[in-house]
Amino acid sequence: MSDAGLGPSVGWSGALELRIAVKKSEIRKAQKLRYKIFFEEGGATPDPKAALTRRDICRFDKICDHLIVIDHMARNRFGQNKPRVVGAYRLLRQEVAQAHFGFYSAQEFDIGPLLARHPQSRFLELGRSCVLAEYRGKKTIEMLWRGIWAYVKHHRIDAMIGCASIEGTDVSLIANQLSFLYHFSQAAPEWQTSPLARRHTEMNRVSKGDVDVKKALASLPPLIKGYMRVGAKFGNGAVVDRQFGVTDVFVVMPISEIETRYIEYFDEDAAAIVKAA
Repeated sequence: MSDAGLGPSVGWSGALELRIAVKKSEIRKAQKLRYKIFFEEGGATPDPKAALTRRDICRFDKICDHLIVIDHMARNRFGQNKPRVVGAYRLLRQEVAQAHFGFYSAQEFDIGPLLARHPQSRFLELGRSCVLAEYRGKKTIEMLWRGIWAYVKHHRIDAMIGCASIEGTDVSLIANQLSFLYHFSQAAPEWQTSPLARRHTEMNRVSKGDVDVKKALASLPPLIKGYMRVGAKFGNGAVVDRQFGVTDVFVVMPISEIETRYIEYFDEDAAAIVKAA
């Protein structure tokens, strides 16, 4: 890590450890997990290097912090104990992004105006979220979010941003979900962002009155619904990512707008203050 005082071990839950990766071997394990989830499970198309190494390799990995969950009681196919990375999130702070080659999401979305409207704010980009199938329960997800919140507090972050994906590249098949986000969960003007002009895909595909809200909520990916629960909003316009077989939307979560009950839940200090009061 570039800033001491947080981690590398952030916390434990039974045999699961939440930590900030500090070794190249830990990042490689996160990349292997991402390959399994995105390419083997999700059907994304790997480039030759990824296919050869069976790792989701990205140039941004070198400048990001990697929040990982390790199962220290995991066993290999021979029954021997072999700790494995079972969950991961990639974190990129604004000052780090600006010192190198920007935010990852800037490859799809025009985020310059958003940053310019908030010159005193510190932004954190979340990305490459994944959890191994058999660990996709409440415990692992909550560990990752507690780690994110600890990171946000430590680095005095004002807003979290990133891309979230809806499976599929035929927007006519996900018109209801996109229209729901457009009509019911769009960011306020001061937090608004749109795709780069050459990559823009319209989200307003169904009139507000014709959106099947119940169906949209049921069919949205768990990650997007999780973001919505904590108070996230979405940009105006989507981007079709054919390599990964998904359609991306821009997510923004100003810390001041995250619902108090979630701050209390993920922040042990805040929870203790509330209980004491």
